[in-house]
Amino acid sequence: MANGKFVIKEAKNGFKFDLKASNGEVIASSQVYKSLATAKNGIESIKKNAPAAAVEDQSKAGYAAQKNPKFEVYTDKKGEFRFRLKASNGQIIATGEGYKALKSCLNGIESIKKNAPVADVVKE
Repeated sequence: MANGKFVIKEAKNGFKFDLKASNGEVIASSQVYKSLATAKNGIESIKKNAPAAAVEDQSKAGYAAQKNPKFEVYTDKKGEFRFRLKASNGQIIATGEGYKALKSCLNGIESIKKNAPVADVVKE
């Protein structure tokens, strides 16, 4: 089975990356980093933090707060489920797309936990 990959691209003010699953679907995206080196550091942070990150479901009332690193699941203005991965220092290092169902969002998180540590890094 093919692994996912981190695809680094030049952005307007620097570099950003997407983590793509083996089927080519984007499962997480980064912010814009000032340099290629800092973008690569962001990828290493995801590889290190994602596998052990807890899931904090903020879409439920009275959710239990988790320690960083963690995936925060929340609902956006459109009522879709999204996630953001926070590193141990609390910085957001990746965000997900909107999902109609919570289960799909959680599947996206599981895909990151599985794919990120072994994903290749390519620059387009």
